[in-house]
Amino acid sequence: MTDPLASAVRGSWQQFLEAFEGLRPELYRYCRHLTSSPWDAEDLAQDVLARAFVTLGKLGAAPPNPRAWLFRVASNAWIDQQRRPRGAIEALTIATAVDPRATREAAGTLLSRLAPQERAAVVLKDVFDFSIDDIADTLATTPSAVKAALHRGRGKLVDEPVSEERVPASAAITAFCAAFERRDLAALTEVLLDTASVEVVGVTTEYGKQGNILRGMMFGSERLAEAATRGGIEARFVQGALPQPPRREVRLHRGEPIVLAWYAHADGEAVRAIDRFELDGDRIARLRNYFFTPDLLVEVCAELGVPCKINGYRFWIECR
Repeated sequence: MTDPLASAVRGSWQQFLEAFEGLRPELYRYCRHLTSSPWDAEDLAQDVLARAFVTLGKLGAAPPNPRAWLFRVASNAWIDQQRRPRGAIEALTIATAVDPRATREAAGTLLSRLAPQERAAVVLKDVFDFSIDDIADTLATTPSAVKAALHRGRGKLVDEPVSEERVPASAAITAFCAAFERRDLAALTEVLLDTASVEVVGVTTEYGKQGNILRGMMFGSERLAEAATRGGIEARFVQGALPQPPRREVRLHRGEPIVLAWYAHADGEAVRAIDRFELDGDRIARLRNYFFTPDLLVEVCAELGVPCKINGYRFWIECR
């Protein structure tokens, strides 16, 4: 039985995401300049959207300038994040490992050495061309403080080589891919901790070994391939998909093992999702599946030099 409250909240959430969908690429770019990796950028963007949704519900009226308002929410979220204890943000303050294939935007990887407000000011001015007054409003400070932050921040942007620490794929990740190849759902769930979380980023999360999300990841391509006859799936998802399950492949990205999900299409294979893991010993404690994250997929696949097909931001079917 559907919970009326959960349904109402989900409907409002979808309406909010649709209203702000046009700003998602810029939001990701802004978060990408603030953070040290595509993964941190996507995490921050998801946090910003959740915070903006709650904040909008308290405002009672839509902001007159949605772009500026969303950037303000993002700036506040970023600065709050940097004020946490050192251990909670250690991964964000370490300089990014340099991949020679990476496409770097406007010294984005250099910004990790700036103070949070300096970093935000430099990005808003030099990347998004905000005025001094607009930056002051976004960062809740004064124009003179913004000018000082810009002066300090720009003076620190000196490139330095960074070494990359490579982490080998664990037995758990290898077993995860092998279970996918065999289409063995029982073996797949066995790799998880009893308390593991499995998440389709920005969409849904389940806890424990329920296996519903994993089942969708394993067999969803068959449903895509049947869309022409069964209906109920938008064309943006189909893209000439073939019924065989996606092939999982371990790749090293910025020193971290990740898993690429290669979907078969009429015009060849392409990556349509990426899996990322947090491990606890020889088990998976957290699995995040990046499917409805087009900005991250494009950036990571470009760095790895592999083709991708994106699925958009919306995870629901439009009934228009």
